[in-house]
Amino acid sequence: MDALTDLDRRIAGCRACPRLVDWREEVARTKRAAFADQTYWGRPVPGFGPPDARLLIVGLAPAAHGGNRTGRMFTGDRSGDVLYQALYDVGLASQPTSVALDDGLELYGVRVTAPVHCAPPANKPTPGERETCRSWLVRELGLLRPTLRAMVVLGAFGWQATLPALAEAGWSVPRPRPAFAHGARVALDGVGGLDGLDLFGCFHVSQRNTFTGRLTPEMLREVLSTAARAAAVP
Repeated sequence: MDALTDLDRRIAGCRACPRLVDWREEVARTKRAAFADQTYWGRPVPGFGPPDARLLIVGLAPAAHGGNRTGRMFTGDRSGDVLYQALYDVGLASQPTSVALDDGLELYGVRVTAPVHCAPPANKPTPGERETCRSWLVRELGLLRPTLRAMVVLGAFGWQATLPALAEAGWSVPRPRPAFAHGARVALDGVGGLDGLDLFGCFHVSQRNTFTGRLTPEMLREVLSTAARAAAVP
């Protein structure tokens, strides 16, 4: 078992945040009517993608009836439909949909993760839950460090959670910390001989943003394409 697979296994067994444990398991028991015949994952959702990824996409947390149901980040919900279609459009995914763990989807040079691995009530983790979960992101970044060259962070919550994790994992984060904005690009130097990393901001692929046109497919593809070029992917 490689180190990243072992990390994913350990993440899936985490029970550190009682509120999130109770919520994710209650959702898995009660289910949504449309998925009543399915067995929900109901655990923390690990990252997804190759262990030598050059580009990392960071979201917020799994959706109650998306990742918490399927066991894969951004899978089985409207946000994932938008994200994986865009990844496919720019050549980073083998297919435009992500519906289940066994659907055959492959990502090319890119991995998807989140700063909070459990589905939170109302899609809102508390600051304390975010801090508790940060150690998993720090470890994931450490394992990806040899190949990772760029990162796209979806939304302000993910941005705020990712910056301290990047600092702990060995990149130099400017002071004051750069503000989140769609299209933001920040070059982070590596510490102690570590290669640098280009950090990109993008509006989250939430239904609120995609349904209102705040984030269009074209805007998303542009950020992903720019980040892929910065990371030399594929």
